[in-house]
Amino acid sequence: MSDFVIPAPPQPAVPTTSGGRFPVRRVFCVGRNYAAHAREMGHDPDREPPFFFGKPADAIVVDGADTPYPPATSRLEHEVELVVALGSGGRDVPVAEALGLVWGYTVGLDLTRRDLQAEAKRAGRPWDAAKGFDASAPLGALVPAAGVDPDAGAIELRVNGVVRQTGDLADQIWSVGETIAALSRSVALAPGDLLMTGTPDGVGPLVRGDVVDARIEGVGALTTRIV
Repeated sequence: MSDFVIPAPPQPAVPTTSGGRFPVRRVFCVGRNYAAHAREMGHDPDREPPFFFGKPADAIVVDGADTPYPPATSRLEHEVELVVALGSGGRDVPVAEALGLVWGYTVGLDLTRRDLQAEAKRAGRPWDAAKGFDASAPLGALVPAAGVDPDAGAIELRVNGVVRQTGDLADQIWSVGETIAALSRSVALAPGDLLMTGTPDGVGPLVRGDVVDARIEGVGALTTRIV
């Protein structure tokens, strides 16, 4: 018998290509990790170290499921990203050891209420409402890390069959190992943590009825429909 005073919420999880599900503890995101995207957002990528924000674990939408258009926005935008799933954790992890923490990888979307983000930036407020809303993290199935190069490979997003974003993981300002190491200096990483590693340029709006297809070479694909 449980001693919880209310029913415990379900455990967020992501399907894997090897069978079974990966339980998700936390979702971290690194901002402006591709130079061209940083510039399209009006920033100089050469002047800042990695910075991080988060999404709730229950914001995940699994591959093939519909994604509801969120309330309180008129500018929902797509950002395709490599997502890293940690099978082990640590604090102050050296860059050379960081990839040893990784269980697997997938492709994901960092959906953003861009109008709310712009308002938060102007007011100097947190981005939570712009980034951490319900169903803001559609993810593909996780592929085990063995044989995956997280620092090279084509990354692409199409909306209704039309290419919107295209780039290469090699364009990341900070490698996956560097990003994991940097995050571990701020928080103690743990098994079940996910890290979304930034998006190439070409972010743009989504409307109800749009079908989004995202893929990363050597990692996998994701499809979702905005409803």
